[in-house]
Amino acid sequence: MNKVYGSAAEALDGILRDYMLIAAGGFGLSGIPELLLQAIKDSGVKNLTFASNNAGVDDFGIGILLQTRQVKKMLSSYVGENDTFMQQYLSGELELEFNPQGTLAERMRAGGAGIPGFYTKTGVGTQIAEGKEHKEFDGETYILERGIFADLSIVKAWKADTTGNAIFRKTSRNFNPPAAMCGKICVMEVEEIVEPGTLDPDHIHLPGIYVHRLIEGKHEKRIEKRTTRAA
Repeated sequence: MNKVYGSAAEALDGILRDYMLIAAGGFGLSGIPELLLQAIKDSGVKNLTFASNNAGVDDFGIGILLQTRQVKKMLSSYVGENDTFMQQYLSGELELEFNPQGTLAERMRAGGAGIPGFYTKTGVGTQIAEGKEHKEFDGETYILERGIFADLSIVKAWKADTTGNAIFRKTSRNFNPPAAMCGKICVMEVEEIVEPGTLDPDHIHLPGIYVHRLIEGKHEKRIEKRTTRAA
């Protein structure tokens, strides 16, 4: 089975539709599947729900989909650097489900492992816990969080072989692996695709069994842009 496609548009062909739940990798501005996000924007699909650590910034990451009002809801833990997000949320255009960062990562991982829910102490006694089941364990209160089962996962890896075995660099490893795991279909954007057997098996962060489609794309200009923005 050939998993390698020639472009982001080709890799997403036949998958995208309105009202999808999409799990997106990335941590801050690191490890964002920018080519796939651009292809989603160009497709014109709308009323999307994104599960992502953040919403990017105004003109980068998921921010480009907020600008075109293709996103109706965000499941996120940090959204503090996106003015478009703030304006749409305060005006009632955009729904928001806040998740503590570790809870969001575990919700993705749980979905990838087929676990429908888990109990955590994080968020007990706060707005996060409102409307959620509470349960006592050993005298401590926990709340029930549901696993995330996304229609589509879009992630970005540093290096992968043609079967989808992938390696992520530094902070981009935080959310990309669990985001990849929880989607019914996972499309992965890769800086460099190599032949099977090239990568050290002990260095693999995500097994290829989770990955259905791959595209290769280098981002020298975008990397420079991110560095300038971070500075």
